[in-house]
Amino acid sequence: MQFVVGIDEAGRGALAGPVAVGAVLVPAQFDWGMIPGVRDSKVVSPAKRDTIFERARELEKDGSLVYAVALVSEKVIDRKGITFAVRSGIEQCLRTLEPDPHDTFIKLDGLLKAPDIFVNQQTIVKGDATELEIGLASIMAKVTRDRRMVRLARKYPEYGFEIHKGYGTLHHRKNILKNGLSGIHRTTFCRTCQ
Repeated sequence: MQFVVGIDEAGRGALAGPVAVGAVLVPAQFDWGMIPGVRDSKVVSPAKRDTIFERARELEKDGSLVYAVALVSEKVIDRKGITFAVRSGIEQCLRTLEPDPHDTFIKLDGLLKAPDIFVNQQTIVKGDATELEIGLASIMAKVTRDRRMVRLARKYPEYGFEIHKGYGTLHHRKNILKNGLSGIHRTTFCRTCQ
């Protein structure tokens, strides 16, 4: 295989906002020393995630890697379900990256799966912690989604999205009880919140 693609998602369990799917394509012999500190996004500090994200953008500009992030809206999640939304995000990312199925190995986190045309693929439980390609994909997805939630917080200031990013924290649930659901809440995820 000449190339490796790592795929992961962020925001699957949130009560509000989109789910983000990240995909990173690197040469099989990629020098990870060019982007130090890559790990599962959940164990990397927000400041370090931002640094890694910006470094990946620099590396994309010089042709060292390619990445894509698909944000699939809460409306799609409510209408079609989270599994459909994540699968749709994977397909969008792969359409953007256009990897050759014959010389690309795809690594996916958890229970994720690429379309069947990609015969060289492996789903790896906790892959974001063991595979750098998946770890970087998780960081690209999380930073993109977190930045979107911070922007949405300006439109919906009464919910504190800039703090909890739409996840079901006590603070968030209290604000739902006080204010009802916003235009970006996943109504199917919030049935027990009101």
